[in-house]
Amino acid sequence: MKKTSLLLLAGLFQLQVQAQTPEAKMNTFVTKLMGQMTIDEKIGQLNLVTPGGFTATGATVSQNVEANIKAGKVGGLFGIYDPTLVRKPQELAVKNSRLHIPLLFGLDVIHGHKTSFPIPLGISSTWDLERIEKSARIAATEATADGLNWVFSPMVDIARDPRWGRISESSGEDPYLGSLIAKAMIRGYQGTSFKETNTVLACVKHFALYGAAEAGRDYNTVDMSRIKMFEYYLPPYKAAIDAGVGSVMTSFNEIDAVPATANKWLVTDLLRKQWGFKGLVVTDYTAINEMIAHGLGDLKQVSALALKAGTDMDMVGEGFLTTLKQSLNEGKITQKEIDQACRRILEAKYKLGLFDDPYRYLDESRPAKEILTPENRAFARDLAARSHVLLKNANQTLPLKKSGSIALIGPLADDRKNMLGTWNIAGDWKKAVTVAEGIKNVAGNSVKINYAKGANFTTDTLLIQRLNAQNGLVDVDPRSPEAMIEEAVKVARQSDVIIAVVGEAQEMSGEASSRSDIGIPENQKDLLKALKKTGKPLVLVLMSGRPLTLTWENDNADAMLEAWFGGSESGNAIADVLFGNYNPAGKLTATFPRNVGQIPIYYNHKNTGRPYEGVLLDKFKSRYLDVPNDPLFPFGYGLSYTTFSYSEVKLSQTTLKGNQTLQASVTVKNTGKYTGEEVVQLYISDPVASVTRSVKDLKGFQKISLKPGESKEVTFRITPEQLKFYTTDLKYDWEGGEFGIQIGTNSSEVKTANVQWTK
Repeated sequence: MKKTSLLLLAGLFQLQVQAQTPEAKMNTFVTKLMGQMTIDEKIGQLNLVTPGGFTATGATVSQNVEANIKAGKVGGLFGIYDPTLVRKPQELAVKNSRLHIPLLFGLDVIHGHKTSFPIPLGISSTWDLERIEKSARIAATEATADGLNWVFSPMVDIARDPRWGRISESSGEDPYLGSLIAKAMIRGYQGTSFKETNTVLACVKHFALYGAAEAGRDYNTVDMSRIKMFEYYLPPYKAAIDAGVGSVMTSFNEIDAVPATANKWLVTDLLRKQWGFKGLVVTDYTAINEMIAHGLGDLKQVSALALKAGTDMDMVGEGFLTTLKQSLNEGKITQKEIDQACRRILEAKYKLGLFDDPYRYLDESRPAKEILTPENRAFARDLAARSHVLLKNANQTLPLKKSGSIALIGPLADDRKNMLGTWNIAGDWKKAVTVAEGIKNVAGNSVKINYAKGANFTTDTLLIQRLNAQNGLVDVDPRSPEAMIEEAVKVARQSDVIIAVVGEAQEMSGEASSRSDIGIPENQKDLLKALKKTGKPLVLVLMSGRPLTLTWENDNADAMLEAWFGGSESGNAIADVLFGNYNPAGKLTATFPRNVGQIPIYYNHKNTGRPYEGVLLDKFKSRYLDVPNDPLFPFGYGLSYTTFSYSEVKLSQTTLKGNQTLQASVTVKNTGKYTGEEVVQLYISDPVASVTRSVKDLKGFQKISLKPGESKEVTFRITPEQLKFYTTDLKYDWEGGEFGIQIGTNSSEVKTANVQWTK
């Protein structure tokens, strides 16, 4: 009897201890709150709106949004920032709704908040996880100083098709690198604790496979095998879940013929049950409503499908708000399904501390101290320089001397409006640094700048109308193309070297900005051809949100620098690289094709049964008649002002068994005249397996810095974990056999050693 009593006491004590855990406290709080909520209030929490009446100087919220907030029919707002503006709707919710439930405030904070960093494709080209994490940390600090507590970032969609405009927001084509970047961004946004007021709820997107839209056309159909999903496209999302991301956004596309937002296998079976995700799932903008056009039914039907699939929050469409109660009454959905979605949203608010202090992100003294600070801008400048990829540098044309004269030419040479890049929602282009200003800042008065615009972005008037439909960032010079080129040629002949800053306007990439021709617009190319004829050294600074087709440019320019869209400090960063203040070390994370006919093109492709091996007249092989199979610039490619040599690969052993560890080393030497950084890349090939494998897969990298003449041995530790792959039954495992250990400067230029590894 005494023993039984002690056991009961111990059990009660254990229950009391468990009740004190943060998760138990949250569960108790949310359960009690939900017990007081009506069905309308629960459904209201599932409603995420954008205040249509919001302007910087007018009413904070439109009348209908205000009424819904008071009635407890709004769970969150997005598209509004600044603590003075955010305070009003938060006060409406806290002071006027029946249960005083605070709102979430979200925004697309994609590559910085008001301090704009390079576009994500550019950031990924740094291969610098520490700085990538810091960029998200700064963005979170600025966003929270501006009243936000939720950011719709990171976007981790794998993208193999540069026609797709949103490749600009991605980290490129590789799942390994993309997964590491996803984790770094989550750490940066969410920090170690939501107790800190400079951390935000991150939202990984777009779940899932959004980057595989057919023909590179945004919102288009996606159709792929499960093994392809798990091997190449799903890993970055899984990495974000493992890193503790607080929310997930569904994608617009279908998966297995069911749109993601209504896909129960995706949202419940995979995300929640298999991966263990416990946070909230929000749709993309009106994604529920768009399922009507997909052919899944009317608004009531598609809203019910989304809820039953496991989607919690409806962005803008108000399908949940207007139809779920009727569907509940008709037995199409259950009270449990509504409660579960409501609980997840309330839990997010609880974790952010909004029930303790709904105004904790609304300190009006913070913006002046924490946004667009000199320190933030200095970091943005450094990060932008590190994102640049040197594509060509014949005869050491770069770096330029800080003397003589420069012909600065091109539609982007003195443009301010297009420096930030796409999806810079809170960024102010008026505060961006132009290339012309950057050159003056870096080179000073010792360099004479002779400027001519040379060309508009395009002569396609319809395209200009489309580009200017949203924000009017494309200015058009009324002169004829011939007159502009004539002026540019005159300027070039008066100068020692030509810097032509050409490429895309920022809205030529990004959402709903797919292109079937990804070359530099013809009128800009006409300008370059005229400049080439002057015989002066021709340096191209390329701005784009995607890989471009650059065969003519590569054949004719003396040097080419891919600068992407660099953000607030773009002009200074470009000048830092051009004049050698920083030696470029960026490496491509997306393959540059020779022409659009090669697309999709990516390094980790598979072999066919008839692989082309370079014999020109060998007819029955997998090849093109009119262009080589290989790309113009491969994944991992990027030059430096110095040069590096690689030794042969040295293995710690050539036969291994089971869970042994292999050490693979190369000695890298700086054989040039400048101190430089190099990203040493590890690839592994598995030529014989139970399923066909990629020709190689990135499995590691190290970024090193070497002085002229300096050497360093770089060692990678390889375990069976890096040999694993998905089989046809989606088992993740490895098989014994021969493996190729490849180490090099990019995916095409590697040194290889083989190892036998039995299981």
